[in-house]
Amino acid sequence: MNSTIDKKIVLVGGGGHCKAVIDVIVKEGVFKIEGILDPEKKVNEKILGYPILGSDEKIPNLAQKGYYFLVTIGQIKTPQIRMDLFNYIKKHTDKIATVISPLAYVSPFANIAEGTIVMHHAVVNISASIGQNCIINTKALIEHDACIEEHCHISTGAIINGGSRVKKGTFFGSGAVSKEYVETKEFDFIKAKTLFKGYNNE
Repeated sequence: MNSTIDKKIVLVGGGGHCKAVIDVIVKEGVFKIEGILDPEKKVNEKILGYPILGSDEKIPNLAQKGYYFLVTIGQIKTPQIRMDLFNYIKKHTDKIATVISPLAYVSPFANIAEGTIVMHHAVVNISASIGQNCIINTKALIEHDACIEEHCHISTGAIINGGSRVKKGTFFGSGAVSKEYVETKEFDFIKAKTLFKGYNNE
């Protein structure tokens, strides 16, 4: 970790996804990890050497200290916890991190909104748009002109083909593939390794 990094970040939520996020943040080298928020009973424990500072009740106080934040709880069955935490952080600060792995490719003509992480070996192609508080997981492919709305999780190895729209709160499972120019429903759940044809092309 570069000791000259002056942007300090607090991660909100421990667990497996948090570990993967730590790996990306360290590799990117933009933020220095101050610590992690998790249940109060875990205070004084560490995740990959980074301390658990307390619960999310500490967000208002930590926000006053100028830290950046990123929601690091995973999303499979529902995005609600990630949404609630993101909105709570937004009430207290505008310092919400966007993290992009240097091992990923993001077109300079794509748009990535705040609170989103693009993980190792993901690809976000030209004119694609990724909304707030999304997870673009390892080796996911977001093709040209695709739109991923806020609070979505595009899981490992998933492919969103050109011009498709993944609507708010959707989970798109590992290895799943969308046809081009299709649209999910809000809060949809696309199972792993499926071909998503949309709802007018079944």
